Amino acid sequence: MTAFTVRGAASEADLRACFAVRTEVFVVEQSVPESIEYDAYDADALHVLAEGPGGEPLGTGRLLHGPAALAKTGDLTVGSLGRLAVTRSARGLGVGVALVRAIEAEAARLGLAAVELGAQTHALGFYERLGYTAYGPEFEDAGIPHRSMRRTLP
Repeated sequence: MTAFTVRGAASEADLRACFAVRTEVFVVEQSVPESIEYDAYDADALHVLAEGPGGEPLGTGRLLHGPAALAKTGDLTVGSLGRLAVTRSARGLGVGVALVRAIEAEAARLGLAAVELGAQTHALGFYERLGYTAYGPEFEDAGIPHRSMRRTLP
């Protein structure tokens, strides 16, 4: 499979598909407790969904903006990219890159100047290749080491 599409999650069914991917990747594969995987930010976040040619969910991510982003980044002009997840079967196909770029496009459309994220340390190279720069010390989130990263939008 090489064909996929990325779009904003527009319905409850889309959100369920996004959450199913997150459960598969974070809860099942990475043992993140379900009680912390889903949070109050999900209700107002902009979610994106990658789908295969048959409509099967392949990946997801979310963008926090406005007051939710302010709580995360301390700056209303900076969005917070998070919960980026790609199913095992879709890894290596460019799905993650397409999701990040779709989230960045939405951030730019909203007038945001930059995007920040907390990257699992094993994924630093992935985000660096997309123009993100790590800053600050390593920190733990859900028992997994992370680093803060930022990219100024063009």
